[in-house]
Amino acid sequence: MHDESDRLSNLPAHVIDGILSCLSIRDAVRTSILSNDWRYKWATLPHLVFDKDCSSTASDEQVVDKRKIVNIIDHVFVLHFGSIHKFKLSHKDLIAVTDIDRWVLRVSRSSVEEFVLEIWKGQRYRMPSCLYFCKHLIHLELFNCVLNLPPAFKGFLNLKSLDLQHVTMTADAFENLIAWCPLLERLTLMNFDGFSNLKIHAPNLQFFDIGGEFEAVSFENTSLLSVVSIGLYVAAGAEFTGRLSGACNMLKFFARLPCIQRLEVQSYFLQYLTLGNVPSRLPVPCLELDYLSMRINYRDIKENKAALCLFKSSPNLCELEMLARPEDDIPIAATGSSFWEEKIYVEGIFNQLRVVRVLDFFGKKSELDFVKFLLANSPVLEKLTVKSASSDGGLELLKELLRFRRASVQAEVIYMDT
Repeated sequence: MHDESDRLSNLPAHVIDGILSCLSIRDAVRTSILSNDWRYKWATLPHLVFDKDCSSTASDEQVVDKRKIVNIIDHVFVLHFGSIHKFKLSHKDLIAVTDIDRWVLRVSRSSVEEFVLEIWKGQRYRMPSCLYFCKHLIHLELFNCVLNLPPAFKGFLNLKSLDLQHVTMTADAFENLIAWCPLLERLTLMNFDGFSNLKIHAPNLQFFDIGGEFEAVSFENTSLLSVVSIGLYVAAGAEFTGRLSGACNMLKFFARLPCIQRLEVQSYFLQYLTLGNVPSRLPVPCLELDYLSMRINYRDIKENKAALCLFKSSPNLCELEMLARPEDDIPIAATGSSFWEEKIYVEGIFNQLRVVRVLDFFGKKSELDFVKFLLANSPVLEKLTVKSASSDGGLELLKELLRFRRASVQAEVIYMDT
C-alpha cells in the first residue's frame, strides 16, 4: 500500500530532477525531510541557482547577512554530488568575496554548460583562470567582473551565447575571446571598460546587443548577423572626427551586414554613423531589413541625411520606430529644421512600410515635417502612432497631424499623450 501511494518517489530520476529544478534551491533542499527516500534526491540536481529565493529573510530584517548566504552555498556544495550543468549566482546581498573562487573551481570541474555570475555589490570580481577551461560551456553570463584570458586559453569551442555587462578587459582579450568562440550566435555587451575599439569576428553570430562608450565598432566575417541593437552613450564629437580615416562610418558599418533584418540605433550612435561624408544611398541595399528603430535629432542635418540614406537603402522595411533626441545647443547653420520639408516626395522608399511609431514627440516643426514626409511617402501604411513627450497642446498637435496628406487611404493616425 505504501509503494502504491508514493507514486512520486517511483518516478524516473530525470523526471524528479525536472520537478525539483522548478523549485528554488531552498525549497528543493527542504524536500529532504519528506522521507528517507527523498533525503538526497535534491543532491543530484544538475541545475544550481543561488538567487534571492535561496534564503529566507525575516520580516524585520532589511538585508540578508552575507555570511548566511555563504554558508547556504557551502552547505549545498558539500552535500551535492553528480554533474552540474547549470550554475547561477545572483544575489543582491553578496559582494565579490573570495568564497566565489572556491565555488567557481568546483563548478569548473563539472560538465557545466550554463554559467551565470552576477556580482551586485562591491568591486569587480576577478574571474579565476579555471573558468576559461570549461570546455562544455554553451551560455556564459558575467556581471561586474574583470576578465584576464590565461595564456593557455584556447577558446570556448561550444559557446553559443555570451553576455558581458559591467566588465573590464583589454582590447586584445575581447577580440580574442570573440574570435575563439567559433559557434557564438548571441553576443550582449553593456557598460564595459578597458577597450574602446570593438572588432567583432564571429562567423556564426546572429544577435548583437551593445551599449556603452566606445570609439569604433567593426565587423569581420559576420555574414549571418541579422539582429543588431547598438547604443553609444556619449556624443560623437570632435574627438571622434579626429580619429576618422578612410570611408565614412556609415559605409564601414553596413559593409559587413548583408543579412541584417532588425536594427536598433540607440542614444548617439546615429551621430557616430554620420562622421565622414554621408552617402545618399548605401552601395549594397539592406534587402532583408524589415524592422528599424532609430533615435534621432531632427534638427541635425547630417543625422537626417543618414536616416534618409537608410530609408532609401531598405526597400522592404515594414516597421519603423523613431525616437527624438532633442539638443537645443546645435548652431542654427547646422540645423536640419527644413530638411524633411524640402523632401516632399522621394521615389522608392517606404513601399512596404505598414507600422510606424514616433515616440518622444515634442511637436517641433522639424518633427512635424518628418511625419508629413512619412505620410506622403508610405502608400501601404496601416498605422501611425505618435506618442508625445509632454501633455501640453495635444489637441492642436492631433489636428495638425490629421491635416497632413496621406499616400495610404487606410492609414490610421493615433496620437497619445504621456
